[in-house]
Amino acid sequence: MEFKTFVFYVLAAILIFASLRVITARNPVHAALFLVLAFFNASGLWLLLEAEFLAITLVLVYVGAVMVLFLFVVMMLDINVERLRQGFWSNLPVGGLVGILLVVQMALVLGGRYFGLEAMPEPPPATEAYSNTREIGRLLYTEYVYPFELASLVLLVAMVAAVTLTLRKRKGTRYINPAEQVSAKREDRVRLVSMPSEKE
Repeated sequence: MEFKTFVFYVLAAILIFASLRVITARNPVHAALFLVLAFFNASGLWLLLEAEFLAITLVLVYVGAVMVLFLFVVMMLDINVERLRQGFWSNLPVGGLVGILLVVQMALVLGGRYFGLEAMPEPPPATEAYSNTREIGRLLYTEYVYPFELASLVLLVAMVAAVTLTLRKRKGTRYINPAEQVSAKREDRVRLVSMPSEKE
C-alpha cells in the first residue's frame, strides 16, 4: 500500500467518525468541536487531491470563522438541551424515513458509473505553470456561472429569512420608527417658555 493511500484511509476514517459524533454527541459544544475535526480531515483530503486553495479556504472560512461564531453563540445562549430533546420519539419515524431516503440516494449516486477509478482516475501531476486558484475561477465564471449565481441568490434569501425570523416582535421591547426620527421638527421637540425675571 502506498503512503498516499494509507493517509487517505486514515483521514477518511477519522472524517467518518467525526461526522457520526457530530450527530450523536449530546453536548452541542462537543458536536461543534467534532465538526471542526471533520473539517480539518476534509481539508487533508483536498490536499491529497492537490486542491490547496480549497483546503485552505475550508480551514479559514469554516473553521476560522463559521465554527468560532457557532461556538460563541452556543456558549453565550446557554441552550437548554433537555428542552431540545422533547418530541424526539414522536418525530423519529419521519426523521428515520428521511435518513433512509438520503442513504439510498447517496448509494445510487456514489455506486453509479459516474464515480470510481474508471470514471474518475487519479489526476495527473500538475505542472509548474498550473494555478489551482486560477482554474477554479475560470470554471466558476465560465462553465458554472449560472449555478454559482443561483447559489449566491439562495444564500441571500437565507440571510434575509434569518434576519426576518430574528426581528419578530417580543413583549417588553421598545421599537423606534426611523421615519419619525428623520421627520422631526424643532417645533415638535423644543418649547420656548417666557418667564419674567426675578429680582432679589
